[in-house]
Amino acid sequence: MMMLIGVNRSPYTRRVAMTLKAYDVPFEQRSLSGFADRAEVRASNPLGRIPALVLDNGEALIDSGAIIDHLDEAYGGDRALTPASGADRRAVLKVAALTMGACDKSLQAAYARNHTPPEKVHQPWIDDCNAQVTNALAAVDAMIDPARPYLLLGRLTQADITAFVAERLARGIGIDTETRTPRLRALTRKLLEEPPFSSTEP
Repeated sequence: MMMLIGVNRSPYTRRVAMTLKAYDVPFEQRSLSGFADRAEVRASNPLGRIPALVLDNGEALIDSGAIIDHLDEAYGGDRALTPASGADRRAVLKVAALTMGACDKSLQAAYARNHTPPEKVHQPWIDDCNAQVTNALAAVDAMIDPARPYLLLGRLTQADITAFVAERLARGIGIDTETRTPRLRALTRKLLEEPPFSSTEP
């Protein structure tokens, strides 16, 4: 059985866990942290970063984007969470790029605030990261039709999964998504009722 390495507090790991659940792929999970368990993580990813996905044949895949590309190819068929080509593919990849970029900036802001000596904290840098997060999520918020169940294409796609983890992380670092991106916040509430989302809560 496949083994997912990483904790679901990580948006990148949870993104993979939700994709596996959406495809009904059986897997086990080792909840290792990229910080506290770096030596163990390196056994699957020399970078010491999560997630990694160890396939049934022992091959270890790294980086959430690369892992999801494999899962789409292996299990997605004509309903892949990231469409195979054309305008639909570009639309989903655009949302994924915006939201994963927002996750990157959220974590940079959190790291600068929590792991930098107080006298070296540069608040303008943190503020800029937070502004980039807010702007990216606002762009996604503007794409959402509240009358539709999903963000794009009338079905679950990787756009929903990445928007979900990005909004959750943004709230975690103190961004008021309820006020700033209300349609996105409403969408994530609805998505949390679905098994791939509810079953992967940290």
